Parts: sequence; C-alpha cells; structure tokens
Amino acid sequence: MTVGLLASDVFRYAMIAGTIAAAAASLVGYFVVLRAQAFAAESLLDVCFAGSTGAALLGVSPILGMSVFGLGAALGIGALGERARERSVEIGMVVSFALGLGILFLGLYAHRSASHANAGAAILFGSLLSIQPGDLVRVGVLAALAGAGLLLLFRPLLFSTIDPEGARARGVPVRLVASAFLAVTALAASVAAMAVGVLLAASLLIAPAAAAVRVTRRAGASVLLSVCLGIGITWGGIAISFLWPGRHPPVGFTVSAIAAAVYFTAAAASRTAYSGRAKTVIIGDNTETGQWISKPGSPRPSARSGNGARGRGARSPGA
Repeated sequence: MTVGLLASDVFRYAMIAGTIAAAAASLVGYFVVLRAQAFAAESLLDVCFAGSTGAALLGVSPILGMSVFGLGAALGIGALGERARERSVEIGMVVSFALGLGILFLGLYAHRSASHANAGAAILFGSLLSIQPGDLVRVGVLAALAGAGLLLLFRPLLFSTIDPEGARARGVPVRLVASAFLAVTALAASVAAMAVGVLLAASLLIAPAAAAVRVTRRAGASVLLSVCLGIGITWGGIAISFLWPGRHPPVGFTVSAIAAAVYFTAAAASRTAYSGRAKTVIIGDNTETGQWISKPGSPRPSARSGNGARGRGARSPGA
C-alpha cells in the first residue's frame, strides 16, 4: 500500500509542486527576514486569501487570483514608501477588510456544493495532494517570475538592505527596489500558499531563511542554505503525511511543524555558539533575526544604535 502511494501521480505532483514552492519561498524569504518584513509578507498572504477565494467564486484558478491581488497590494504598499510605517493602522484595516472579503467569498463558494466546501478548505490549508498538471504549470511560471525578479534585484537589494544611506549615495533607486521586491514577495507568497495554504504559507517564507541566517553569516551561503532547508522541510512534511499510519496528517501542518522545529533548533544552536562571544555586531534592521558577524574588539550595539548596526557601523573602530 505504501509503495503504491509513493509511486502514485498524487505523490509525484505533490513533490514537484512542493519543491518549486519551497525553493521560491525560501529564496525570497532570505530578504524578507533580513529586511524585517515578516509583517508585510503576512499582510500580502491575507490579501492573497481574498484573491484566491474570489477567483474560485468566478471559476478561475485560485493561484491566479492570489497573484493578482498580491501584486496589487504590493504595489500599493510600495507606493507609500517610507510612509508605510506611519500608515500601519490604515494598512492593518485594509488587510482586515481583505480577510473579511475572503471569508465572504469563501462562504458564497462553499454554499454551492460540498465539493466547493472542500476546495475552500484547501485554499486555507493547502492543496498539494490535489495538484493537477495544469496547476504545476502555473506554479512553475510564477516561481520562475519570482526567481528571475530576485536575480535581477539581488545586488541592489542586498546593498540597500544593509546600507540604505550608502545605496542612495551611490545612486541606487532604493524606493523602486523596495517596491519591486514587494512584488516579487507577492508572487512567492502566492506559490507558497498554493502548497501549504494561505494560513501556513508564512512558515515557508520565514522559517527556512530565519534559520539560515542563524547558522551562516555570508549572503550567498545563507540563501543557499535557506533554499535547501525549505526544500528539505517540504519533502519531510509530504513524506510524513503520506507514510503516517492511520489517518494521514495534513501536509500544511507537517510542513509548518517541521519548519518551526528547524527554526527553534537553529536559534538555540546560534545562541549557544555565540554565548561565549560577547563582542559581535549585527547586520540588518532586525536585531532578532539579522545576521551575526563576529568582530573582535567591537562592542555589540544596543537596540537603538542606528547606523552602528549597518554599513560603515559594522566595523569596529579599530578595524
């Protein structure tokens, strides 16, 4: 029975779609973590929920609705620029309205038939076990667009993330880069939501990258490790869901549970490793998830150290 399940098209399609989704989400997630934009990513996922249920109500593929609504929200947040932090209440209200709109669409869609009710649940909690060849094509196209966009943005995005003032001085269009990255994040969020559901997609977007930056301090190594962790977490979640005796747990649950375990393990290991190194500097705006770089002789900056945590401030006075 187990061999038959592992050889089935359901398992094969789930593995392919899960691998694509995990790679795209983990790749983009590195910058989501480094830029401390977990809230923005979660907001995009909430808007994607309204897009997916609205698309299902109209008879369109949910992932297309996710991408359209997500891109619209990303462009809106990007247009606010630095004012987005000052408009957090307004953004929160829009996100709440999007959630309510998604619930309305979901209710209307579920009332049509029992099969629609099951499809609505798949939108919330993932639908890897019901992936069809057409869905693989859509997932692959969106993931390719997200990967290509991030590849084009990689150098200016990394520069503007670590040292935004220095990037502006060098002529990098920081605001345009930030808006483009939000659009890429929306695409990756749509792909991740297709795999593990809107409610749990943040686990693929955040956990692998957050664990990676705890383990290694190099950007290239962190990105590679994030992708490897994301794919490994997804494969493990799918395998457990298929091989678990009795009732098979949902893939979304197993993936999110493994992702949480990986992150907390990496966090505990990093604290242990750096407990003996009192003099460290953190690169990145988020001192909780930023990358750690040991600099002998340089004091660790406080939470309000401003430029001491990035760019030129990342060097010790005596370096």
